[in-house]
Amino acid sequence: MDAHFIGRNEEIRLLQDIVNSDKSEFVAVYGRRRVGKTYLIQQFFNNKFAFSTTGVIDGNKEEQLYSFTMSLIAAGYKGNQPKSWLEAFDALKAALEQPKKGRNIIYIDELPCFDTPKSGFARALGYFWNTWASVRKDVVLIVCGSATSWMIENIIDNHGGLHDRITRTIYLRQFNLKETEAYLKSRQILWKRQMVVETYMMLGGIPYYLSLLDKKYSLAQNIDRLYFEKNSTLSQEYKRLYSSLFKSPEPYLRIVEALATHRYGLTRKELSETLKVSSNGTLSKQLDNLVSCDIIRRYVTKAKGKVKTKEAYYQLVDLFSFFHLTFSKKLTTDDYWEQRMNTPVINIWQGLAFEHVCMVHVKQIRHALGLDRIAVEYYSWRSESAPRAQVDMIIERSDRLINLCEIKYAQTEFTITAEEERKVKNRIAAFVRESKTRFGVLPTWITPYGLYPNAYAKDISYQVKMDDLFVDV
Repeated sequence: MDAHFIGRNEEIRLLQDIVNSDKSEFVAVYGRRRVGKTYLIQQFFNNKFAFSTTGVIDGNKEEQLYSFTMSLIAAGYKGNQPKSWLEAFDALKAALEQPKKGRNIIYIDELPCFDTPKSGFARALGYFWNTWASVRKDVVLIVCGSATSWMIENIIDNHGGLHDRITRTIYLRQFNLKETEAYLKSRQILWKRQMVVETYMMLGGIPYYLSLLDKKYSLAQNIDRLYFEKNSTLSQEYKRLYSSLFKSPEPYLRIVEALATHRYGLTRKELSETLKVSSNGTLSKQLDNLVSCDIIRRYVTKAKGKVKTKEAYYQLVDLFSFFHLTFSKKLTTDDYWEQRMNTPVINIWQGLAFEHVCMVHVKQIRHALGLDRIAVEYYSWRSESAPRAQVDMIIERSDRLINLCEIKYAQTEFTITAEEERKVKNRIAAFVRESKTRFGVLPTWITPYGLYPNAYAKDISYQVKMDDLFVDV
């Protein structure tokens, strides 16, 4: 593998186990567009496959079969172009029957593209695995796709010929902050951690987006160049992302755009009312698909001592989507970001985006609080009485204590004012009253540089700082 390969340690260990297995393996690799699925597989296997092919984006059946045939020829096939997918997989068997040392690594990238309407591709793939590959001991069949919902429904949770046939799954997530920092350093981008956090707020930990950053420019210049300039690289990425994830992206876009305007999220019922759609199984499936893609999160609240699982909230947590939906109407100005740094619109967005960054680094927060070996339960809380207070992150511990987390973004030490202290005390009092908890409540602050040591901060024992979010746990 590339000596500069960043992260993916668990995935690499799993791939090594697959290679060392004494049986045939059927591996599904999935994850959002641009997260690095293809790069991981190609780097791990050093592009040495017995057979590899890639689906044609938006191609029809004939184009997909032609592409597959060209890959067959590269693998040693000498017959005619197959006319069906059953014939195509028979040809693949013939190409791989020749004796060889080691495992037969078969790699099919952009798998959902091959499954054009009424093509019979999925059935033929199942037949190939069930009747040939699975009865051997030397086959590793790796299928990969960005259309996460399709991969889950048609491959991982398939109820037809591929039911329970997948032997391993690899869901590739975005980089965390530590991996993002390491990736930027590998590209000679030596930014301070606050700038890395602000990069993460805009682009998330998506390797391809990060690869577009140029060390010659500041972060603000990079964002203007990549997003705000006319016909820039990322200005159309939002729609491309959802088109790659879902074959019919429109209802998903409507959900995401509704959630973007509600800081704390909405229940399914509230969403159905906002979107004027039925609160039925279709909406539930769409929400589940968005959760599976790490675009939104589903969280529960607690009231009167009980977790309200039937009234779960859905909140947008994909950082690039949130950035796009906040600033997409500003695309007419080429140097928008440089000219508006430290203005209210950007400062408000940074505060909300930092909360999202913390939501995807809960393990690091738990580690910073010394809770690695204590059983914990995470949830959020919404007051049921006016004024409607909200706490995004509550960590309830088995030692009968609760860390009630205040998340604030600042570019220096955060100063707790008398007004801020009053608000926090009111939130705690409302939480204790409405949740009917008998646990001790520990005010916990998550800020980049900690708290300014004034009279209001001296009794705050639990603080999580920016550096704590860069720990690999």
